[in-house]
Amino acid sequence: MYTSTILEVLVLAMSFVEYSDCIQDGDVAIIYLSHDSMMPVKVQQGAQTQTRYGVIRHSSDLIGQRYGSKVTCSKGGWVHVLHPTPELWTVSLPHRTQILYTTDIATITMMLELKPGSVVCESGTGSGSLSHAILRTIAPTGHLHTVEFHQQRAEKVAEEFKEHRVDHLVTVRNQDVCKEGFGVTGVADAVFLDIPSPWEAVGHAKAAMKRHGGRVCSFSPCIEQVQRTCEALADQGFEEISTLEVLLRVHDVRTVSLSLPDFGPDPSPPTHPDGSEKSAPTSGPNQTAVSLKTTTPPREIPGHTGYLTFATKPRT
Repeated sequence: MYTSTILEVLVLAMSFVEYSDCIQDGDVAIIYLSHDSMMPVKVQQGAQTQTRYGVIRHSSDLIGQRYGSKVTCSKGGWVHVLHPTPELWTVSLPHRTQILYTTDIATITMMLELKPGSVVCESGTGSGSLSHAILRTIAPTGHLHTVEFHQQRAEKVAEEFKEHRVDHLVTVRNQDVCKEGFGVTGVADAVFLDIPSPWEAVGHAKAAMKRHGGRVCSFSPCIEQVQRTCEALADQGFEEISTLEVLLRVHDVRTVSLSLPDFGPDPSPPTHPDGSEKSAPTSGPNQTAVSLKTTTPPREIPGHTGYLTFATKPRT
């Protein structure tokens, strides 16, 4: 008796939470033009994308190529085509609102103690910058419940989640979190608030969290908002309330030349192991300065975006 086995090759589709090797029709790819210039592209059979280096033809230049490939454009210039990640999406996404950037996002992810399997509530969704980072962190078994007050923004971000193949990990609700809450009760390990009046949503955040407690974070640009939020958190029984501000300090790296002091001739002549004196060299290089790299911190630190307030819900 003979048994035949058919081997099927599974080609993984692009996803913001799973890496795939090759570019496929329907993927969202990141076109890397330079360190400060990137653009997301929806890959489609027969489509073209215009760049300053010329045209990229999706059928011949993208589909079937490996992510990370160097692609030559019609004018002879070239670009790299990168697999999308939350970090790349943050610096290339279409802005519908002000967004959080990687410095704050990394702090939020760590301080909320997110991990695979975590259930998170978020408001407001905005352009989805933080949402994508949360989804990658809680995949493959976690879930994000995100609330957006603006209907068109809610619809657009839900469409992007589907295009990025992470819609199975997220539920988008179009409602006012301050009046209607998150739409869930007793399920969240963590809650994030990025709304004008976060103190009005603290009670809903507490109701959405699990009985064994969890972490909450509120992002606010003004210290007056922080004060009112801290008062509301304390009134609702939250503990370990703390506020911090994350600023990126970029140092200027430069090469400096330092003069070496002249201490005069060595008073003690060199000796051999047997104690006899060595003859001093009659000539040699006369080094008067040394070059080294150093950094200079900025006099001012621009880039204030907001304050992050964290708190812990105790077990009940």
